[in-house]
Amino acid sequence: MSALIELRTVGKTFSGGKVALEDVSLALQEDQPRFIAVVGESGSGKTTLARLLLGMIEPTTGTVRYRGEDLAGLSGARRNAFRREVQAVFQDPYEVYNPFYRVDHVLTTPVRKFRLAATRTEGRGLIEAALRSVGLRPEEILGRYPHQLSGGQRQRIMVARALLLRPRLIVADEPVSMVDASLRATILSSLRRLHEEMRISILYITHDLATAYQVADSIIVLYRAAVAEAGHVERVVKAPLHPYTQLLIGSIPLVSTERSWVEDKPAAGRPGGAGCHFADRCPSAMDHCLSAAPSLFQVAPDHAAACFLRADAPALAEGALSSVLG
Repeated sequence: MSALIELRTVGKTFSGGKVALEDVSLALQEDQPRFIAVVGESGSGKTTLARLLLGMIEPTTGTVRYRGEDLAGLSGARRNAFRREVQAVFQDPYEVYNPFYRVDHVLTTPVRKFRLAATRTEGRGLIEAALRSVGLRPEEILGRYPHQLSGGQRQRIMVARALLLRPRLIVADEPVSMVDASLRATILSSLRRLHEEMRISILYITHDLATAYQVADSIIVLYRAAVAEAGHVERVVKAPLHPYTQLLIGSIPLVSTERSWVEDKPAAGRPGGAGCHFADRCPSAMDHCLSAAPSLFQVAPDHAAACFLRADAPALAEGALSSVLG
């Protein structure tokens, strides 16, 4: 059976030669819903990955496939089916709204466009149910303008909008980075509940390793457009194998009255585009790290790291990234 959506050795290079993503393969099956976090610093390729999965941009190399068909070639009914089954929740909820319309507009439009209800009353019922599923009271939300709601409310409306279409995958690109800390847990718990109760796959794009650990089952760590480490979130966070992941975890602030200082090894430098992407920052860089890029080495059934320190493990087969995500 074809995957719901699949990346096959996908790469993306923008004008000017900037490599935003390179050789990523990932398959999401409809009958195996997953909650996957994609983490990394700014510029690592997270949002590019999201935009490729959503069909907003086309890959430079490789293909993105929806139910076995090249996404770039979809048209008509197949394109509409894709748009219904793969939904997005973006970083800034305010940009999605037209300030001249009440928030009802972003909910009634998909109901009408995709003919989700036979009558206006039925459509209203669907909208109210979707709002309640993300912890909002319809009587407090409907009829109001975007500026009359908080950022957390606007973002949860966008989750409800995605839910209206009964998607199989929600790509959430930094969905809580622009809301108050007190609301982050509410929004993320809504996504987690949708995954568990409605069996919707969630791809959670974030720079925040702490929230990724709290809500995701599996994790992909990106660095400079490539996968540095991937696997079950418990293994990757509690026993990271790639030096970059180790530094990420080490940078998470802990509540403590003591201060600790880490002395980094001087950067080795990375010539041109050769070698490991992390070599110029890695405290464990070796000479051959500068001349050859490491494969993803599978150190356990649910854990892989792109680091020569793990070269005693077998290299992960091409296109097998999904196998270590559980």
